[in-house]
Amino acid sequence: MITLLRELGGSRELLVNLTRREIKGKYKRTALGQLWSLANPIALMLIYTAVFSVIINIPADVGDPSGLNVFAVWLMCGLLPWSFFTNTVTSGMGSLVGNENLIKKVAFPRVTLVASSSLAAMFTWAIEMLVLAVVLVFLGADVWLWIPGVVLMMVLLALFATGVAMMLAMANVYFRDTQHFVTIVFQAWFYLTPILYPVSYVAGISERTGPLLGSVTILDLYRLNPMERFVEVFRNLLYDNRLPELDSLAWCVGWTVVALAVGGRVFSRNQAKLAEVL
Repeated sequence: MITLLRELGGSRELLVNLTRREIKGKYKRTALGQLWSLANPIALMLIYTAVFSVIINIPADVGDPSGLNVFAVWLMCGLLPWSFFTNTVTSGMGSLVGNENLIKKVAFPRVTLVASSSLAAMFTWAIEMLVLAVVLVFLGADVWLWIPGVVLMMVLLALFATGVAMMLAMANVYFRDTQHFVTIVFQAWFYLTPILYPVSYVAGISERTGPLLGSVTILDLYRLNPMERFVEVFRNLLYDNRLPELDSLAWCVGWTVVALAVGGRVFSRNQAKLAEVL
């Protein structure tokens, strides 16, 4: 991982240029340009709010201590981090295969391709989070006080997503089925993460079911999901306007270290053979 960081540090200009290419190319020749980055989360918010809040009538948690009780905003506080995570992993996973010709013709640090995908996704996510912050302020939340914490968590989630992306990008080079398999995994992972429902739903089911094996409950297994911790922390900062639980922060840091260590190790060991394998 240290070797990859040194390569990135020595290729700052290339990284900036690749990131600009990603940002400009995504919405090139569209009438609304970057505004399309807001269209998808807003459309999902309207659909999910109509289905889960109006039709199925799932209540959102009331913000503690903010007092907010708006399902659409509560939803977006979890949906935007999730969307950033999946966008970063998906684009990073395809970055090596998508730049096959460049890799075969030019010698440069391959990790810049994955890193530039992450930075481009981060740029779009920052705009979405800024709009969400303005909406929260309009609704009366004291979100500006928690902006430094939100920014730190955004960086942490970006590092976690980049670690996963590095691992899957290399897997996708050797096994092109990876991208299709990951799409299915993300569909299941989405519903196993408390984005559309509060964690209290799972806690209630776990309490009624009791321990599964020894003292291990459904809730214990459910909370092993890394994105469950990240979503909880973002909701604590943005929607509740309070500090997250220390154990949730520790889990987020731990998952990030593991993802970077494993992803960096896999990438470093295989990047020298990329031109040959592609």
